[in-house]
Amino acid sequence: MLSLARTTQASVKPQVAALIGKHTLNPNNLMTKSRSISSVVPDTNLTDFPTFNEPILEYKKGSAERKALEAALKKTAATCEDIPIVIGGKEIRTDQVRHQVMPHNHKHKLAKFYYADSNTVKSAIKTAVETQPKWDRTPLSERLKIWEKAADLMAGKYRQDLNAATMLGQSKTVIQAEIDASAELIDFIRLNAFFLKECAKYQPISENINVTKNSMRYRGIDGFVAAVSPFNFTAIGGNLAYTPALMGNAVVWKPSDTAVLSNWRIFNIMREAGVPDGVVNFVPADGPVFGDTITSSPHLAGINFTGSVPTFNRLWKQVGNNIDKYTNFPRLIGECGGKNFHFVHPTADADSVITSTIRSSFEFCGQKCSACSRMYVPESLWPKIKEGLIAEAAKLKIDDVQDFSTFTSAVIDDKAFKRITSYIEHAKKSPNLEIIAGGTYSDAKGYFINPTIVQTTDPMDKIMVEEIFGPVLTVYVYKDADLQKAMNLVPNSTQFALTGAVFGQDESFLKKALEEFKMAAGNFYINDKSTGSVVGQQPFGGGRMSGTNDKAGGPHYILRWTSPQAIKETFVPLRDINYPYMKE
Repeated sequence: MLSLARTTQASVKPQVAALIGKHTLNPNNLMTKSRSISSVVPDTNLTDFPTFNEPILEYKKGSAERKALEAALKKTAATCEDIPIVIGGKEIRTDQVRHQVMPHNHKHKLAKFYYADSNTVKSAIKTAVETQPKWDRTPLSERLKIWEKAADLMAGKYRQDLNAATMLGQSKTVIQAEIDASAELIDFIRLNAFFLKECAKYQPISENINVTKNSMRYRGIDGFVAAVSPFNFTAIGGNLAYTPALMGNAVVWKPSDTAVLSNWRIFNIMREAGVPDGVVNFVPADGPVFGDTITSSPHLAGINFTGSVPTFNRLWKQVGNNIDKYTNFPRLIGECGGKNFHFVHPTADADSVITSTIRSSFEFCGQKCSACSRMYVPESLWPKIKEGLIAEAAKLKIDDVQDFSTFTSAVIDDKAFKRITSYIEHAKKSPNLEIIAGGTYSDAKGYFINPTIVQTTDPMDKIMVEEIFGPVLTVYVYKDADLQKAMNLVPNSTQFALTGAVFGQDESFLKKALEEFKMAAGNFYINDKSTGSVVGQQPFGGGRMSGTNDKAGGPHYILRWTSPQAIKETFVPLRDINYPYMKE
């Protein structure tokens, strides 16, 4: 398959033209023509999807995209948008009113929304269950046309509305919003449709097509899928809700309270593209109320989750306790974060380590599941790396995202602010820890925490082991002669195994690290930062308590949301119960 490469706006047009001309799929390859009945064979009239990633716009001063974004930011900031619960196309407003605010200016309300109570969630479940079989009968070709239209709307008409909602509502800078709410979201929509089309190409062996024809079709799962999405990536919300829908499922979607506005944008774009009412139902709710209600329904077909380990554990236990009442064994798909590492070998390029670590640890305030949070550095390189980290951290501008010179902005809310600053206070009080950069914070206007770098003499201190999900990096300096001891710490220090990176020029070390850290990360990087996976290029997910490692952004992920049916058609009637040898 063609490499799915990120590219800039300047170089995309000729590449796209070439891709469309050379690498689109031939729908005639999807099946062998036979006299089989049309209702049990794959739909052959499938829209072609070229295999390329959405280009990232540059937003240089004076550019058309920058002007459009500035206008969208101004419009979005000027309104407190009213966002209802939507079930089967019907808008619902309850007396449980909530507001989404700008994290960098928490007195500024961006959206007013409403919590669903248990009965409202049950209504959404009923609607989804009733809608699922109707939606599942929709031919693949029609679904793929909807997804193609949605991707085009996201890439064009609504690109800056998505970016503005993400910037103001989740405090992402221009580039972080563009990577997430535009490029990655569009990639999920477009490439998951491509992966479905590729999977539909497979058909079982038919040894004699004049006698029997074997086929496979992809069904949704009867019941409903609950999507529980996080604040930190707008694109994840779109993927968690709409990839199961693509595969013929009906969804009850609980967006994060702190990403309601951007998720509302996605919901409306998908409706405009043609997703019927009731296929995805938009249901903000209190977490425990939502979890208790979905897990008590016998129609629960799956939970698509991104969030914390305790929350996923709670949902899993509830499913286990209710297992006897379900129509299906519910599919549990979860991504739960990490304690991601950069491990530095004495042969590493120190400058690359410094730059990669600053970006990985502090872009979007370290609120990425993949952000580097712990670092292992050899004593021989530490003076140079320490000096570089301190110098680069001091240059970072922490401010309002509408200032395009800002490197990063505020953390998401008051709960995150309290949790993250508690680790900084721990570092100030502990004799094993020394803050070498940052360590200051204020929530007077927004939830601002300056990027903080801590050096530890104890590699098992809680700041080196527990997930912080904020702009705090902890460094353990090891003696060069103790390389193996330091390597042993990586897979054995934490319960997580999401992302990790090694830096070094020694090939034997890199090969060794690839094996020794095999279970330490689901996404592993060599001489690159631990963040930045791209849909179709580095399918994402980790093991252990980081999640079920279903590799969102790859072809395996869509198969988790289908219940395939194998079909055998026989064209020669069976007339004799005896086998030939019995007559000898």
